[in-house]
Amino acid sequence: MLAMPIMMGMDIFMGTAEIRFIIKQLGGRNAPLLQVLLAVQDAAPQRYLSEEAVNEIARLLEISRCRVYSTASFYSEISLEPRGIHLIRVCTNAPCENAGKQEIQEAIERELGITVGQTTTDGLFTLESVNCLGACFMSPAIKVDDTLYGNLTTESVVSVLDSFRKEQCHGCK
Repeated sequence: MLAMPIMMGMDIFMGTAEIRFIIKQLGGRNAPLLQVLLAVQDAAPQRYLSEEAVNEIARLLEISRCRVYSTASFYSEISLEPRGIHLIRVCTNAPCENAGKQEIQEAIERELGITVGQTTTDGLFTLESVNCLGACFMSPAIKVDDTLYGNLTTESVVSVLDSFRKEQCHGCK
């Protein structure tokens, strides 16, 4: 059974037992660092690597904190800051840019009241930009969590956001 997240001040981070379990599942002390970082982040309540998690990963893998931080900060998939429940990634590559990415991004920003790199005050959404989603065939595209949405219009992207709001609300009006 996994340990429950522990509240420290305003941050929520995973307990040592849960991180130890993840590392054990990935091969113990010889587990690939990138896989560990991604797995710990995915299991974390706020979908990021807290300082406590970084320290614990370094200790359990017997590597320096510097190595953990440098690896984590290199990959855009990994965050060292808390994120919302749903992660929205807007593709900024040329095909999406040419197909109307800017209008889509502005519609998201207006609808959520945030800009790229920010999280909504209710903690529901974080908006990020990425170089490519590999979805050029359906430009402009975004990715929400693990799902791609393409051939978007300003209206359809608002509908996508609304569907996540309704899901979170579990049918409330």
